[in-house]
Amino acid sequence: MNFRTQIPIPKSNHLKDYNSKIVSLGSCFAVNMAEKLDYFKFQNSCNPVGILFHPLAIEKLIDFAVSWKQFTDNDIFFHNERWHCFDVHSDLSNSNKDELLETLNTIIKSTKQELEEASHIIITYGTSWVYRNIESDSIVANCHKVPQKQFTKELLSVEEIEESIANAIKLIHAVNPNCNIIFTVSPVRHIKDGFVENQLSKAHLISSIHSVLETEQGKSNTEYFPSYEIMMDELRDYRFYAEDMLHPNQVAIDYIWKRFKETTISETAFSTMDEVESIQKSLSHKPFNPNSTSHLKFESKLREKITKLESQYSFMKF
Repeated sequence: MNFRTQIPIPKSNHLKDYNSKIVSLGSCFAVNMAEKLDYFKFQNSCNPVGILFHPLAIEKLIDFAVSWKQFTDNDIFFHNERWHCFDVHSDLSNSNKDELLETLNTIIKSTKQELEEASHIIITYGTSWVYRNIESDSIVANCHKVPQKQFTKELLSVEEIEESIANAIKLIHAVNPNCNIIFTVSPVRHIKDGFVENQLSKAHLISSIHSVLETEQGKSNTEYFPSYEIMMDELRDYRFYAEDMLHPNQVAIDYIWKRFKETTISETAFSTMDEVESIQKSLSHKPFNPNSTSHLKFESKLREKITKLESQYSFMKF
């Protein structure tokens, strides 16, 4: 007797391994998956300008990187004793204007290189709701706690999202034709927008992605991974949510990662992943007696394991 339904996920046609170079962009769920890739020591980078929630913000970042945009004073503003940029997350905000501009331009340069070299790009969309700055008439990635009266709130239409997704694919493949792009929708519930509004938002994202993936352009090195569907269908229970009842808890994240691993990572990488995990667990081990003979032997063997892996994979650092 089965007590839950399991979503059938086809095996990826573009499996990742330790030779892959992965770039993750998007919502906080993109961070969750990137942390798993980091833990297992894959070549991975995540959200160079911080968390981005909606398709237009992600498309704009890709456009900035591909065109190697140079940020100037016109791209930043001063608010609450800090300099901000509406196109990036508040984590990058700085009390020093010149430092912020230097940071942004350095990030854009490195992101361009990462997009050019990536074998896989994972894009996680979180919401279709956006905020438009009234003064500039432009949609922002982050409001930076600027008073809400300076923005209007809008729901991106399916057509607008489709256009944005298609543009993102075109921009990436212009500099990296062989790059594989994996789209997914974040399972995090944005109920500050409203319960019905959150479902409408997710529906627009899902409909748009699948519509684009059916086009000739969308069939070229692109795939969909059902993060949202796994959370909604396989894990349809509040015991899989964090205390806020909105974000997946660690059990849910681990389970979605397990499905991701089974369907998008090559089995040839599994043995190395097991070795990495063994080292990671050993590194977090707290000895009762650090000076004991047994622990010194344990440390010596651990160093041997690390040296072996680091010599095999030069990018690995423990």
